Order: sequence, then C-alpha cells, then structure tokens
Amino acid sequence: MVSSAPHLIERALPRHAPRVLIPACNRPLGQHPFHMVGRKYVEAVRLAGCLPVIVPAAHPDELPAWLDLADGVLLTGSPSNVHPDHFDEAVHDPTLPLDPMRDRWTLPLIREAVARGLPLLGICRGFQETNVALGGTLHQAVHEQQGLADHRAPADDEPVETQYGLAHSVSLKPGGVLASLLPASEVRVNSLHGQGVKRLAPGLRVEATAPDGLVEAFSVADGPGFSLCVQWHPEWQAADNPVSMAILTAFGDACRAWQRVHHPAEAQAGTR
Repeated sequence: MVSSAPHLIERALPRHAPRVLIPACNRPLGQHPFHMVGRKYVEAVRLAGCLPVIVPAAHPDELPAWLDLADGVLLTGSPSNVHPDHFDEAVHDPTLPLDPMRDRWTLPLIREAVARGLPLLGICRGFQETNVALGGTLHQAVHEQQGLADHRAPADDEPVETQYGLAHSVSLKPGGVLASLLPASEVRVNSLHGQGVKRLAPGLRVEATAPDGLVEAFSVADGPGFSLCVQWHPEWQAADNPVSMAILTAFGDACRAWQRVHHPAEAQAGTR
C-alpha cells in the first residue's frame, strides 16, 4: 500500500547545486490540461545532489535558453509513447496514450543536449525518445515480436511494489559506462515497458541487454559528455537500491563537473 502522506524533504540542497531540467508530460485532469512530472523523478534528481527544474512544454526556439540554464537533463518515463510518425510508422495500437506536445520539443532538446555534451540521463520513455531523436526506431509492441519476452508490468490492479519489483536480469557490456559504475557484470532490474529498441540509432553504444537480447541501456559512444539511458526505472525507491544510487551519483557528478566549467561562478559559490 502506498502512503498518501506528503513527502517531507528533510535536507535542503545547497543554493548553488547544479540545475537539472526535467521535461514535463502533458495530460488532462478533468477538462483542463496539465503539465505533470512523477514525484519519484524529482526525488531522484535530489538524490543526485541536484536541483530539479520542471520544464513545461516549450517552443523549440526556446531550447537554447533552457539549455543555457542547465547543468544536466533527466528524461522521465511516462504512460505515453513516442509518436511513431517520428520513425516513419503508423500507430500500432490507438488505445495507448501519446504525447505529441512532449515529442515536439524533447526530440530536438535531446539532439542539442547531446551535441553540447550536457549530462543526460534517460529513463524508460526517455530511453526510447533518445533513440528516436538520434535516428533509431522502436518496436511498438515488444511482446508481439518473435523471440522477445513480454516486458510489460503486471496488471494495474497489482500492488505498485509488485509492478516495480525486480523482473529480470540485464548483462552489462564490458568497457561501457554502466560496467564502470557497477561491480557486477549482471544486475536485476524492474520491467514496465511495452515498447523497446528495434534499431539502435547511429552513434549509440549498447550498455546492457536483457536475456532475450533486447537493448536495456545505451550511451552515446563518442559523445563529449556523460550520457546514459536505461529502459528500466532506477528512480523507483532509488535510495535503497545500490544500482540506482550508482547511476544517480554518476549523473550528479557529471552535472557538478559541467557546472564547474560552464557556470563557474555558481560552482564556486557552492563551495563557500
């Protein structure tokens, strides 16, 4: 059972902690449109030692201004899928949610962030949209592909702890970002996705695969900065998960390094 009590932030972050952009999703509540971000993603950014900055739907022309403010970007998971128009396919299942407003500006944001070398962490939908933004394609229904397992979450009426429970192992690729962060060559992760990588975008490097061979993590092979995108949800109860904390700590360290170079006055103020 999930507590309905409000989360209390017990420790304030430093005033000059690095700023991480978190693009919002777009969903109606009743008859009104809302920008929304899952609280667990905000808390993950705080666990990384960074200030979360929730960004509403932006016009692509505003991207340089937003990125100039940032020391990192975290792309969240979401119930919505990337619209398959972006990889030249028709919608396979029209009952599944889409968020074209998010697509419209996160796809160019990803390309610009990668070009700058801005630290980037993508989770679930963020993993998928990074692959699409850089020229890759997706399976719209992994469970319908011959040889691939069903990676979807248990039924919605299952407790959330069951839905986010460890589901399968992933094998880490030697010499990659993940392998450098974790002591084991194989770790267990949760699994709550119906879509997945079909063709990996040019320039991306596989970091981990599921037992059925599906790509579960990748990075930008020769990118100028830290990048890691994972198909699972490391933000779920991250503080109690050593694998999640290793990922978030590395991301936070990369954001602090970016801040020292690109926002030196703020970085220096934060050390006083």
